[in-house]
Amino acid sequence: MDPVSHNLDIEAMDSEDGSEVADLKAQLGELQMGGGGEMLIDDYDVVDEKPDVAIITPDESPEEPEPEVLADDYDAMKARVLPEIPDLETDTEAVHTWHIENWRSLEKKARGSRFECGGHPWRVLLFPYGNNVDFASFYLEQGYEDGDEKPSEGWYACAQFTLVLWNRQDPSIYVYHTANHRFNAEESDWGFTRFAEIRRLFAAQWEDKGRPMIENDAVNVTAYVRIYKDPTGVLWHNFINYNSKKETEMVGLKNQGATCYLNSLLQSLYFTNAFRKIPTEKEADRKTANSAWALQRLFYCLQTNDDAVSTQELTASFGWETKHIFEQQDVQELSRILMERMEERMKGTDAENALAKMFVGKMKTYISCINVDYESSRIEDFWDIQLNVSGNKNLDDSLKDYVQVETMEGENKYFAEGYGLQDARKGVIFESFPQVLHLQLKRFEYDINRDAMMKVNDRYEFPEIFDASPYLSESADRSEPYIYQLHGVLVHSGDFNAGHYYAFLKPTADGHFYKFDDDRVTRATMKEALEENFGGDYAKLNGNVGVRNPYTRTLSTKRSMSAYMLVYIRQSRVHGILQNVTEQDTPPHLAKQLNEERAALDRRRKEREEQHLYLSVGVITEENFKAHQGFDLTSWDTESGLDPAPRVHRVLRTSTLADFAKTLAETQQLPPEQVRLWVMVNRQNKTTRPDQPLSEPEMTLDEAYNKYGSRDKSFRLWLEKASQFEDGKPIWPDVQPQNSSNQPILVFLKYFDADAQSLKGIGHVYIKKHSKVADMVPMIHQLMGWSHGTSILSNGLTNGASSPPTLALYEEIKHSMIEPMKPKATLQQAEIQDGDIVCFQKTLLEKEASAISQVGGYTDAREFYDYLLNRKTVSFSPKMVTENDREIFKIDLSRKMTYEQFSAKVGEYLRVDPTHLRFSTVNATTGKVKNIVRRNANQNLYQILSPQFGTYINNNQRDDALYYEILDMSLSELDTKKNLKVTWVSEGVSKEETFDILVPKLGTVRDLYPGLQSKAKLDDETIPNIRIYEAHGGKVYKELSEDHQVTTISEFVTLYAESIPEEERDADQGDIAIYCFHFDKEPNKPHGVPFKFIVKPGEIFKDTKVRLSKRIGIKGKQFDKIKFAVIPRSIYAKPSYLNDDDVLADVAAGAEDLLGLDH
Repeated sequence: MDPVSHNLDIEAMDSEDGSEVADLKAQLGELQMGGGGEMLIDDYDVVDEKPDVAIITPDESPEEPEPEVLADDYDAMKARVLPEIPDLETDTEAVHTWHIENWRSLEKKARGSRFECGGHPWRVLLFPYGNNVDFASFYLEQGYEDGDEKPSEGWYACAQFTLVLWNRQDPSIYVYHTANHRFNAEESDWGFTRFAEIRRLFAAQWEDKGRPMIENDAVNVTAYVRIYKDPTGVLWHNFINYNSKKETEMVGLKNQGATCYLNSLLQSLYFTNAFRKIPTEKEADRKTANSAWALQRLFYCLQTNDDAVSTQELTASFGWETKHIFEQQDVQELSRILMERMEERMKGTDAENALAKMFVGKMKTYISCINVDYESSRIEDFWDIQLNVSGNKNLDDSLKDYVQVETMEGENKYFAEGYGLQDARKGVIFESFPQVLHLQLKRFEYDINRDAMMKVNDRYEFPEIFDASPYLSESADRSEPYIYQLHGVLVHSGDFNAGHYYAFLKPTADGHFYKFDDDRVTRATMKEALEENFGGDYAKLNGNVGVRNPYTRTLSTKRSMSAYMLVYIRQSRVHGILQNVTEQDTPPHLAKQLNEERAALDRRRKEREEQHLYLSVGVITEENFKAHQGFDLTSWDTESGLDPAPRVHRVLRTSTLADFAKTLAETQQLPPEQVRLWVMVNRQNKTTRPDQPLSEPEMTLDEAYNKYGSRDKSFRLWLEKASQFEDGKPIWPDVQPQNSSNQPILVFLKYFDADAQSLKGIGHVYIKKHSKVADMVPMIHQLMGWSHGTSILSNGLTNGASSPPTLALYEEIKHSMIEPMKPKATLQQAEIQDGDIVCFQKTLLEKEASAISQVGGYTDAREFYDYLLNRKTVSFSPKMVTENDREIFKIDLSRKMTYEQFSAKVGEYLRVDPTHLRFSTVNATTGKVKNIVRRNANQNLYQILSPQFGTYINNNQRDDALYYEILDMSLSELDTKKNLKVTWVSEGVSKEETFDILVPKLGTVRDLYPGLQSKAKLDDETIPNIRIYEAHGGKVYKELSEDHQVTTISEFVTLYAESIPEEERDADQGDIAIYCFHFDKEPNKPHGVPFKFIVKPGEIFKDTKVRLSKRIGIKGKQFDKIKFAVIPRSIYAKPSYLNDDDVLADVAAGAEDLLGLDH
């Protein structure tokens, strides 16, 4: 093998005859990584390939044949097969030829000799028998070998290369492939797995050339390599393991789903450095969730974090839910909201008006008379300017369009006070521009032909620097130049329905542009920031039908990426706006809080890493039991920090029980010997109770957990405190004595207080196994501090002592099983064991029980347990919010309550008659009213909140909330009424008010009048002239007489009411009436309020229009835009448009003809 290589002089190269770039993937085979055959990319089995690789093709055949280029003419060959890529600057080039001998004797993998290009060694890698394919595989690889000086960390080279395989005897026989790649330590080789089919290489002749490609077992391969400069640092980058902070010293923002538009806006505000330095928050605000506080936190994180920052806290401060995060909001509106909330927080502070000074300019709207000295004007503030893209070529055209003067003359003259109708000029002119100018480009417009919003992809140019002074009024202050330089370009790629947002920003006055694409930040060129976002047609398509939009997957000849917002900074203020921001400019309380949060995050991370060394141990104490109202000893799901909540300890598994008991004793301020730990077990009845004391203090917690713990739960213990002492030492009852059948049993006691409607733990006692249930009574007396006499048990026991309370005892077996206990039975007969719970209550006199029942209370412990089992906290909200309605409130109810029972509870809370309350269910998705709750004696609250039958749609409702409304009548009376939705039309037909009016179900239309008069505030003179008519599909269906039965009115029609016009009441005998409706271009697209109109015989339509304008309440230019047509009342009717000299009475001769207003 005889390698030959030489470097080429870059200056002497001629690339004018170079070919264009196109995709030859289909005909040339796949481009892929080689090296050892471990990575195979095959177009038969791989879809996802490296996206940033281009394959370069020769030119299409010209009309006249080009002169033949020989493979050994390196300069000519390079010009043909390696054309320069536009807009990239060449660093260095090299050409190297490897003379391959004895092809059939080569190893599975062969390498040519090394050559140098761009300061790096290179060589050609060959798989003569294919890299797992039936093709010869060629690759270009970096040529570093063992023993060589290793390249610097992070080295890379952006190389465009061509490999040419050619017959050394006949250089006109050759085949080549071209590619470009970013070579680095991870991707050190790149090339062509299917370079050429092996069978064809050894065929008798190559493409009718008369001889084979590989002749006499020898062939040459020439590598043409061009290294390009990489000013942005990301040329052909695959962005695997890309670190924005390391490469650019800046970080991006995480995309929550569809928040890329928000990210681009936030980055533009962040790099308006003076905006960051405005103090907006005080330390007291840290506890309130507001947008200004969240925004300031976000900016501090962008300044100090090493990774991309989340915007979740900010969107939560907006009140956004998950559905909002996946919806793209309006950027201009979002910007305004942020500014408004910032301004609110700054009122009354030193920073008040700081935002206005930075972002607000002034514009004057004026009407100036031409012939008299009169002008009407109004000066307003603006935060941004919305500019038309459609119809304008550049920024200058749009600003000229914005300040364009309209002449008011002829029929459109201006009425000047004191001068009458005058010719005038109307327009807008700027009085001042802000330091930071936000320009909103109207890239999205309504397309009237498609009846949809569409994106305007027309080419629209904007400069890096522009002078805004031509658009100022003559009286504006021009003492300081209004020269603006571009600071940011916010870009949308895609169309109206799908796309992506990102931004190009210039963080410093004299620096470079950077691309901020969600969590990735990369340096950008000026062309990428400006020209590539002008929109318009692609420059060169090489005969292709278009370029595929990555978001809509459609082909288009227009660029899908275009600027939709521009940020300019006044040149004279640029250094003040882009002043340096340091950590010292951050409010100390903000930095302190975030540092605390980061420390907590690191602590939690460390805890996760060390989690296997620790055990979570839940501990319940006597205090938890006494504070708990409910089933069992406590609820393990109780919110942490509340009295009934057990405390969960994170303990080293190697700690002993004695060490842990000592720690717990310290929290109780007791000596360690006065506490004892019991292991708690999960019983089959789904309760958790103490089972036995842990008697081996030197046992580790890990050993105890493995021996006694439940695998599916954390280790749970009960902490017992000593209550008996002898000589200062605690005495613990021996619950597991040897050779004893009458050992003491640990029993927990609960007291149901019927007066207070509460059920709480009292404590625990030890009682012998053979003792009777009645023997617990003295112990209860002692714990409760009641009379020491013997109690009279409601179950039949008494000793005649003086007035002790009478008790009833129950065993709490499980949530749904509360059983009365027999006083004479022993604990063994009652099957009482360690950890069981006994509930007791005073027996009530009949008078006492009646008083409690009357207020909705429970008199029996079993009833109260049933209430706890079925307890449901329901949130009630007013259906229609008024000043008299209270805020949302919550009530604990039982699922078994009937409609009358829970409405009585709500009525008691609201202090209203419960018969006047009506409830509605709540849609779980929208939070709006779903269905009105019907009274049903056989339906309880559980069935109302959680319907068991019906479709999924019917079940899509909250099971913990209801809307309520307070009616003017009882539900019984309401059942006799029918609700009619009536739209009152006034001011012609231009004003609409819709009312819900209740009328008797068996009533007539006449019964509508009192309710309509009350709600629409009509006088008595109007009522006799009211007309009620039905409309369907935007057209009048029929007029309803006063005697018309309301039962026949369908809920699917629209009811309109209006005062009959005076013209109609005074109509002449020969006048006729016609029904009219509004539509947009096609009669099957009706809108607005249909109406009745009087047609006068012989009247030309020009005069008819004057009356029509008065009838519908529309005048001037708006009325002039309306086209009128006669349309038969049928589905496929075509409109016959009217001219001013037509006579409507003659054209609309049919009984079913309608007058259509097209607008």
